[in-house]
Amino acid sequence: MRVHKLTFAALAVVASLSLTACNEEDLTGQGSPSAGSTVSPSAGGSDQGGEQDSAGKSSGGQGPVAGNGSDGNGEIGKCRTDDLDITAADGTIGGDTEGTVAVELKNGGGRDCVLSAYAGVDLETSSGTLSAERTGQQADTSVLKDGESTFFGVTYPINESGGSGVRVTALVVTPPDETKSFSLEWPGSATLPVSDGSGSPVKVGPIGSAGQGGES
Repeated sequence: MRVHKLTFAALAVVASLSLTACNEEDLTGQGSPSAGSTVSPSAGGSDQGGEQDSAGKSSGGQGPVAGNGSDGNGEIGKCRTDDLDITAADGTIGGDTEGTVAVELKNGGGRDCVLSAYAGVDLETSSGTLSAERTGQQADTSVLKDGESTFFGVTYPINESGGSGVRVTALVVTPPDETKSFSLEWPGSATLPVSDGSGSPVKVGPIGSAGQGGES
């Protein structure tokens, strides 16, 4: 009888140890995530947020945006001599006490540009270079669109002295804020009266001060 009691006791101990091991295994399994439930960092919110940020910048138009001007920051550049088609025509009206030449500046540079103040004007004559003086009229800044023109006037005294006077050979125009000049044929009277040396008798108006027919 004693042998049977020891056997049952041993079996009870083994069963108890086996049950404890099973419980520990179950608890351990519940505490660790399975391979299927593991969250990969590449699929997490940080990377998705980065994609949204990138998309937001693209669709939201953030960042520098080029304007319609001559440079990438939206500003319109000044008109360069090489961008302008410069011509001149006689704008004198019968009965005027002074002669007038209307100078046309046409924008052919393929972009809008800015013109302001006064152009430089020189007359090449048989007595040397004669620089025109500014009239003193207010000079505004204006945008000259591609393909459009603006005008300014040059006035000069008519030679009524009866003498040969000073022969004009060329008109030299330097656009505002430029150093490169453009020489063209003088369309006004062939001669100017001899100056008394008290200042230039030739005057130049600001950009936009004359129309196609002469002074505005």
